[in-house]
Amino acid sequence: MLRVAVVGSGPSGCYTAQGLVQQDPSVCVDVLDRLPCPYGLVRYGVAPDHEKIKSLQNNLRAVLEHDRVRFLGGVQVGGPGGVPAGRLRELYHAVVYCVGAATDRHLGIPGEDLPGSWSATEFVSWYSAHPDAVDDGFVRGAHSAVVIGVGNVAVDVTRMLARGAAELSPTDVPEAALAALAASRVSEIHMVGRRGPSQARFTTKELRELGALPDTEVVVDPEELALDPGYADPSALPATQRRNVEVLREWAATPPRGAARRIRLRFFLRPVELLAADGRVAAVRFERTAPDGRGGVTGTGRYEDVAAQLVLRSVGYRGVPLEGLPFDADTGTVPHQEGRVLRDGAVAPGEYVAGWIKRGPTGVIGTNRPCAKETVTSLLADAPALVRAQVPEDAVEVLRAEGVEPVEWEGWQAIERAEAELGASLGRSVVKLPDWASLRAAARTSVPWGP
Repeated sequence: MLRVAVVGSGPSGCYTAQGLVQQDPSVCVDVLDRLPCPYGLVRYGVAPDHEKIKSLQNNLRAVLEHDRVRFLGGVQVGGPGGVPAGRLRELYHAVVYCVGAATDRHLGIPGEDLPGSWSATEFVSWYSAHPDAVDDGFVRGAHSAVVIGVGNVAVDVTRMLARGAAELSPTDVPEAALAALAASRVSEIHMVGRRGPSQARFTTKELRELGALPDTEVVVDPEELALDPGYADPSALPATQRRNVEVLREWAATPPRGAARRIRLRFFLRPVELLAADGRVAAVRFERTAPDGRGGVTGTGRYEDVAAQLVLRSVGYRGVPLEGLPFDADTGTVPHQEGRVLRDGAVAPGEYVAGWIKRGPTGVIGTNRPCAKETVTSLLADAPALVRAQVPEDAVEVLRAEGVEPVEWEGWQAIERAEAELGASLGRSVVKLPDWASLRAAARTSVPWGP
């Protein structure tokens, strides 16, 4: 019996576990997660109004309910109080790290850390009820917001800023976030990119959703769009970028209709400083950029200030070192060879990576499938040598003896019941529990599902 620990229960972790048990009937997998809840960014990163994407949880659930897969939530690996990576390696024949990219890239400009300026991930964590999130009054007192970035996360947070209570109430957004967003007075939202529309990273489906928001209009400056060589003739662009340009062209030709909220899509503006008033962010200073003829942009020396009492920075994610594992600070990934961890250039037996910590924060959820498949192939090829090592028959018993108390699947089901009960008490559907205390309390009430 090959015993494998998968660290991380998001898509890459679940796809790794799925591949292992499907391809080898002698494999048992423990899926460990720092949080008491599974599904990673599908639970805590996908916007609450994207119900179709969130339904992917049903596929991941099927993996975690497999009779040779066990979910162990609330288990910290590495760091203070966590299970050391070396100890985990002693408890299993192999360990696969699927820990994602846990922090944001920084702009590196003056004023970035002013009150009122947050990473988009902090905002997403708040409205997704991540237990580490804090309510810092994101929208309180704000009338104008600037979202820096033109990827799908930037579109998500822009859309959430423009949503009203009627649209958010049927979702699982936590009650405090729902109340704050419903009371929000943000009426002007600028989503800004330093390059042109033909280089934006959002998908056309996400982009079109902005134009379907109730009582909200999308404003695009045709002169700004025309700075992009690909805008005049999009025929040579990849299909997604070509469709994006077509959508933007439609909006640029649509006269304003005086809606209550405006989303302004801006291009060829590079943030150079966040400006303060009364100790908080009050505006973003941008430099106008221009195509440099090599696929990038160059500064023009012309500047524009955009008023904003809320700034959300959405310029990408970055992996962070995990104690006990090698780390490439330049790429923000763990060095590997086809998923096998490399230590000082040599393969480290029994240690593997998959997902963003392996390849960097690229791709969509489905990209994790081939990434996990490569790692699974490597691990199973190594299995004859790995299985010779002596490991405990049940690592959970050892962990419990060492003071670790995992939240198993029944505990997660108890959390789900508590969230359904909370929603019912509020006249809503399922509502997420937003903090560690309530999640732990719910998990402790675990009993088998009733009829």
